[in-house]
Amino acid sequence: MVAPAGNMDKLKTAIEYGADAVYAGGKDFNLRNASANFTLDEIGLAVDYVHKRNKKLYITLNIFAHNHHIAKIEEYLKELARYPVDAFIVSDPGALTVVREIIPEASIHISTQANCTNTRAADFWHKQGVKRVVLARELSLSEISEISANSDCKTEVFVHGAMCLSYSGRCYLSAYMASRGANLGDCAQSCRWKYSLVEEERPNEYFPVFEDGEFTSVMSSRDLCMIRHIPELISAGVDAWKIEGRMKSQYYVATVTRIYREAIDTFFENGVYKYQDRWLEELGKISNRGYNTGFFLGNPGENGQRVGEESGYTQDYKFVGLFDSPKEEKLAGVIVKNKFEVGDDIEVMGKRPDQDFIQNIKEMYNQEMEPIKKANPGQRVFILPDRPVEEYFIIRRKAESR
Repeated sequence: MVAPAGNMDKLKTAIEYGADAVYAGGKDFNLRNASANFTLDEIGLAVDYVHKRNKKLYITLNIFAHNHHIAKIEEYLKELARYPVDAFIVSDPGALTVVREIIPEASIHISTQANCTNTRAADFWHKQGVKRVVLARELSLSEISEISANSDCKTEVFVHGAMCLSYSGRCYLSAYMASRGANLGDCAQSCRWKYSLVEEERPNEYFPVFEDGEFTSVMSSRDLCMIRHIPELISAGVDAWKIEGRMKSQYYVATVTRIYREAIDTFFENGVYKYQDRWLEELGKISNRGYNTGFFLGNPGENGQRVGEESGYTQDYKFVGLFDSPKEEKLAGVIVKNKFEVGDDIEVMGKRPDQDFIQNIKEMYNQEMEPIKKANPGQRVFILPDRPVEEYFIIRRKAESR
């Protein structure tokens, strides 16, 4: 399972919550420029962190490069060569050749941006020295199974996260409307905007587009979720499953990673898959646009779009804190992400679902160990947890409770 890492904290969270590998980007040349990303020195620290835990780090280099990018990519790779990253994820053939020239021993994975939809394409990339191809998101399980069975190239698929309106993310709407190139890592999410209808002879009259509610983002896709279909994914023979979300929070990374980890482990431990409703309930506690199964089970049709009153994100729970280290034998330190106060009912989320518990905050202290009533974002406070907690355990609460 490959989890997203938008920065070092998210990388550590992904590993702590069960990822086998993480994918991350440098400050340039990847498709998530709005994420914090990693400096060269941070990539070095990240490699050391994951390798000490027998995990892997993949670096995204997946923009569609123009001529003026190539020399900069060459310089970047010369610097990056001193760090033993486990693979580079590329989409552009030019970038691929640069990686092979500068770091000949590097493993290369092909991004989903390259739109690999058939066995011949997978074999083509394999002949270019590619070890793994992240298949296009528009494929069905049967097509994925056929490619995995008949190509020498290893395969990877996205199993959870945001879906793109355009073919595997190769969209030009953002560049046209906002001068922000999606294929250069700067998507403005134009497909999520609210639109009205204008008739050319009435330029100042805007006719609303309604499907069921007061707001319609007619091109906004639902999120992908395959938690109900673990056996089918395993039968398809893919080598790695990928979670989308380098721009999402630590809470998102932790929640999705631990649920898929438990589901996968449950299958392999028992040889039989017993889907549990609580898995989908947990995935409903992170921000999402409603879930469907993408193209895995056929064209999603109307179920693929999020319309009417449900348009936009649903966020029923807030990420309010992250445990870091104890102050004394009983008190535990918390980095505050959203405000909470004495008297609040909170949920503590562990690295495994059986470590979760609910409690009321009865006392709280600041850094000077003075009692306080409220905690605000950015503070570090201390509380008395009802059960043992570990570093990276998360505190959340229902959004409507404030």
